[in-house]
Order: sequence, then structure tokens, then C-alpha cells
Amino acid sequence: MLVPSGTKRLALAGVTAAVLAGCASPAPAPTPPSSAVPAAPSPAPRLNPPEVPGPAPDGMTWIPGGTFWMGCDHPGMEDAKPFHLVYVDGFWMDKTEVTNEEFARFVKATAYVTIAERKPDAKDFPGAPPENLVPGAVVFAPPNRPVRLDNHYQWWTYLPGASWRHPEGPKSSLKGREKHPVVHVAYPDAVAYAAWAGKRLPTEAEWEFAARGGQERKTYVWGDDIKPGGRWMANIWQGHFPNEDSGEDGYRTTSPVGAFPAEGYGLYDMSGNVWEWCSDWYRPDYYQTLAAAGVPRNPPGPAESFDPQEPGVKKRVNRGGSYLCSDEYCSRYVLGSRGKGDVDTGTSNLGFRCVRAVAERVAQGS
Repeated sequence: MLVPSGTKRLALAGVTAAVLAGCASPAPAPTPPSSAVPAAPSPAPRLNPPEVPGPAPDGMTWIPGGTFWMGCDHPGMEDAKPFHLVYVDGFWMDKTEVTNEEFARFVKATAYVTIAERKPDAKDFPGAPPENLVPGAVVFAPPNRPVRLDNHYQWWTYLPGASWRHPEGPKSSLKGREKHPVVHVAYPDAVAYAAWAGKRLPTEAEWEFAARGGQERKTYVWGDDIKPGGRWMANIWQGHFPNEDSGEDGYRTTSPVGAFPAEGYGLYDMSGNVWEWCSDWYRPDYYQTLAAAGVPRNPPGPAESFDPQEPGVKKRVNRGGSYLCSDEYCSRYVLGSRGKGDVDTGTSNLGFRCVRAVAERVAQGS
């Protein structure tokens, strides 16, 4: 998610603030020379054979892996440049984002309590008034008028009582949203679910390979036209951001998983709906490092996190954009673009899906 992480910390300290998933604009990085983004890529990318290695685990589909061009040359997305060749092995991936009903089964089986449901520890928020140390989460709160887009604190707020069970605060519920993606999950929450399910979170390279659906260097998951045949292909923002979403695509918040067409590998909502956690640490210069290293195999991400905008905040990569992404702001529904999020913070537009390698599937005995 493009997100300012200080929100939760500032809010608990008594300052109005918010942590946004994925969409905080990435810090500018030097534009790579044109030779780093080849007009006619060589050597050519190559997909692995499509043969499936056995019966698919429930709710998952086979992603064959191979060598592909990873990245994005969209204006303003310097942390996704340059295009570079990457190889990933084949793996299984959830067809959809993890839903509220799936997460509820995990919680029932394990009695797990998410970070948003826990009382913040005073030692993690020095100087915060005791009365501010209450469980809660960062929620989108649209203003009632047009505002400048250079201050995201105008549309995000830390709301006591908000959590995956209560997405818009204590008075909201999951009734009718059982098939919607779970939100307000911090990175450790997503990791805990994945471990319980015998899976893991995808690397950023795995996520992008899967999202491309076997196509190369397309603008969107579905092709190069934002609205082919006049049809919206993903749950994103239409209208004036952040105060007016016309809902032309049928939704103004999250949508049920699978409400829009699947991409080439049979995956749903790889663009829009909610951001998705990846296992990689975030660095805006990571792609330059990879591009200089030849063709990396199964890159796990950098060894540590660094975001020049918030150097002291540990962040993981978010991918896919959300229902709040607009052509006026964020636009991370563009394929290959990147987001980032404070590992300890979930938001109302951030969820996840899981993957499983063949060896991991065998190890689980399922």
C-alpha cells in the first residue's frame, strides 16, 4: 500500500495521523539510463512447461514459473525501475485473497488475536498518554470536500475499536462480507495465518510473475486498456479522490473476492480490491541491485528494510493496489508497481493471499 507509516504512532501520541497501505508515494530514485530498460529485450523471457505437478490444494492454482521481465516504467514509479530479468520456480498460489470467513476459521482454531485487537504497549510508544493506548486500526475516512493531495492525513484516521472483525469501527461488522478479503491484518498476522494453513506469503518476484498471467510487460493485469470494451476489470476508485467515488465498477469499498474476471493463471483481484502483503523487505533501490546482478533465481528481497521517507520504520512490500487507487492518486493498480507498509500496521485496504511450493506441499502431507 502506498502508506505513511507514522500515522498509528502519531495518533497514539495524541497527534492526528494515519498509516496508509501501499500508497505513500515512493521516494524519488535516480532514473536509470535508457540502456537499463531495453526496448527489445534480449535474451527473451521463457516460461517453464505448464504441466501441473499433481492435484491442486483446495483454493489454489499452479503458477509454472520461469524467467520474466519484472518492473514497471510508469511515470513517477522510480522504485519499480528498471525492468530486469528474474527467474522463479513454479509454485501454488491462492486463487483469491484470504477472506473474512477463512480468517475467522483460523482465529476460531487458534484463538489468535491480531495486532489491531491488542492494547498497544507503552514502551513501543514513548510519551503517549495512557488513555490513547487502546486497540484500533487505521481507517479510510473520506473528507466531505475536495482537498489537496499532498497530505494523506486528511483521509486516514486511527480509529479505536477498528479491526478485522469491525472494519469501519466498533459499530461495523462482517455481516454480508464473509466473502470479502480480510483487512486490518498486520504482517505478523498474515504470517501466522499462512503458517497455520501450511503455506507462506509470496515473495515480490513470485507475486509479480503470477500477476502477469503469462503475458510480458503489459500495463495492467488484463492487458493495456484500462477499460476494455467499456468494462471495469478491477475494484478501483472512479471519481474525484479522496472525497467522491462514483462506484462505476459496482463498489465503493471492498468487493467479494472473484467479483472481477480472473487473469491468465486463474487468479482473481491481482489488481485492486485490497493491497497484498509480500515477504520482501522494502527498499526503493532494490531493483537497481537486482538488475546489476544478472538474472537472479528466486530472489527473496533485500536483507533489510530502508525507506528514505521514514528511515526508522521497518516496511515490507505490498502489491496490487486497492479500491482506493485512482488515476489522480496512487494508481498502483498498474502492473509491476510497488507499495510498502509498516509491518506492525494493518489498514482498511490491506489484505493478503498465500503460496506453497511443491516441496512445502509434500512436507505438509496434504
